[in-house]
Amino acid sequence: MWRSCWRLRQRPNRGTIGDMNVLLLEDDIDLGQAVADHLEAAGHVVHWCKLISQARKIEAPELALLDLNLPDGDGLSLLRDWRAEGRTLPVLVLTARDAVSDRIRGLQAGADDYVVKPFDLNEILARMHAVCRRGAPANRLHIGDVTVDLAGRAAARGDERIEFTAMEWAVLSCLARQPGRIYSRADIDTQLTKDGMGESDSNSLEVIVSRLRKKLGPLAISTHRGLGYRLDA
Repeated sequence: MWRSCWRLRQRPNRGTIGDMNVLLLEDDIDLGQAVADHLEAAGHVVHWCKLISQARKIEAPELALLDLNLPDGDGLSLLRDWRAEGRTLPVLVLTARDAVSDRIRGLQAGADDYVVKPFDLNEILARMHAVCRRGAPANRLHIGDVTVDLAGRAAARGDERIEFTAMEWAVLSCLARQPGRIYSRADIDTQLTKDGMGESDSNSLEVIVSRLRKKLGPLAISTHRGLGYRLDA
């Protein structure tokens, strides 16, 4: 059934990310074995689980590949729990569901990317590299002509310092954790609560984003209807 998914047995393409502890949640034996072998050949440590209950016992994975239809539930339930706990590891959803509504559901749950079966094994490695580059922490961001110093909690356009309220900075810091990733309102509220700011209501978050656009530039933060906000740095 999955021959087209695992026919590539040549040397995997190596990229710039280091060896990682990867959680693979996949109950199809042939596909799971093929993906695990391919990632291990690329230098990664793979924890292959066939049940959600097994995956929950894996400590501190650095990246996860999650199937959706598992014998003991939906892989998105594990993803939602991770995001509710504030865990920010990159997550790629692997599934045969290719409807737009299913992709939106995965993104809303906190997925960083969505790969539809059947897929090329080297595509998985490429997608892993992409989400890791996107999620790599950076102390300094350039948003148009604005430089944001996350460590110093400061921003400037040229020599002109830009001032932020505490709530504005909290929202910007949340979006800046992974520029290019769409953060849902729930993601932002979770981070604001962790930062001691409390949750934002619908109107206030829209106002804050509007003020940030005025200070950073109109294209700095994009709105994705039904999904959330993304910092385009």
